[in-house]
Amino acid sequence: MTAAEKRLESLKRFLADVHERLKLEFGFALWDGSRVPADYPKDGLAIAIADEGAIAGIVRKPKLDTLLNLWVSARIDIKNGMVFDLIDRRPKVRTRQISKQVDWRLALDVARRFLFVSRGGPWPLEAIPKHKPATGDSAENKENIRHHYDVSNKFYDTFLDPERGYTCGYFHDWGPHDQATVQKNKFDYVCRKLRLKPGERILDIGCGWIGLLTHAVQNYGAIGHGVTLSEDQFAWSQEKLKRLGLSDRITIELRDYASLEGEGRFDKISQVEMFEHIGLAAHPKYFQTIHRLLKPGGLYLHQASTRLAKRDQKTFLKKRPEVIALTRYIFPGAEFDHIGMLLTNFERFGFEVHDVEDWREHHARTCRLWHDDLYRNQAKAIEEAGLVTTRMFLSWMAGCSIAFERNTAAVYQTLVSKRRRGPSGLPPTRADLYASS
Repeated sequence: MTAAEKRLESLKRFLADVHERLKLEFGFALWDGSRVPADYPKDGLAIAIADEGAIAGIVRKPKLDTLLNLWVSARIDIKNGMVFDLIDRRPKVRTRQISKQVDWRLALDVARRFLFVSRGGPWPLEAIPKHKPATGDSAENKENIRHHYDVSNKFYDTFLDPERGYTCGYFHDWGPHDQATVQKNKFDYVCRKLRLKPGERILDIGCGWIGLLTHAVQNYGAIGHGVTLSEDQFAWSQEKLKRLGLSDRITIELRDYASLEGEGRFDKISQVEMFEHIGLAAHPKYFQTIHRLLKPGGLYLHQASTRLAKRDQKTFLKKRPEVIALTRYIFPGAEFDHIGMLLTNFERFGFEVHDVEDWREHHARTCRLWHDDLYRNQAKAIEEAGLVTTRMFLSWMAGCSIAFERNTAAVYQTLVSKRRRGPSGLPPTRADLYASS
């Protein structure tokens, strides 16, 4: 038996033992065409390992970055299912108890045999710079946005609705819904919360593909203004305005939000999940800018993902590996506050908080819709953006859906105005928000 054959047999013994001890409901497909267990059906859900270098890489560096590199290059894959199927069939044993179930003699035998084997390749994520929080510099902001949003407009068509609503949708019930419906629900709910009226000027910061602005103008008679740092979004939005004949009602600028000029220019301002990109260091500048641009008596709607608060700020600022991976590979420069930090900042910078609504479960379902549409259209997505980008997007969509579903991450919609004496001008209840939903 050759050394390669001995390595393979060692791995099979270990995986078979793990399968039996943990009573796994999925199998393993190895690079020689074999299955573990040996009689596991070829059409069954399985983790596929493409080459022995993948095992060598895990042995030498058993970290999340290693698994992500192997996943995005398809050297580790899921056969006959998707990640959600794997999660549904995960071991019933608690994660921290799994190590106690493993036969470490078999594990060490695998480790010693694969330790000096070549890792092979590719390792596409290793060239990506390590995460560093955004400083708020406009050139840095533009580069960070380019990394994510200027992949390809056609790539985004493989998993977004026709209006390209690329933020948490809003579900009127937990039944099955398509993306177009929940995104339209969200656009309308934002306009309702802002109590948008005909002729009012609304600014959308990080306006994306202008789905919210076109809804506000077409359905509420507003006058829209948007800013984005994505050149692809800007070009596509300009074409959309011409196609819809809305160029006289909506203006779009390719510029950083902080460079907007004027005092009290806008009756209403919205920010829907752009805030995460700017970094904690830029929060004071952000809130000062909103306060300057918003008219007295105007309303600002803030929608953003958050992390959970910890026992103290020092502990909160320590990021888990999955958060570091998200901000290194998907959203460079991004940082997330917690809802307490957000509300404190609103009061600190001169705002009155009127409404806070948790959208966590909405976002769990939205991310799942994105994932499933991209999964179905992945051949076209790979053609547009490549294998690595497509599989990385699939991984973060699945991961975020699971995080929101398990309540380890959140997203909130918050409505505020400039603080002033006397009546706020808002209705006494939320009844007007739901009158014709």
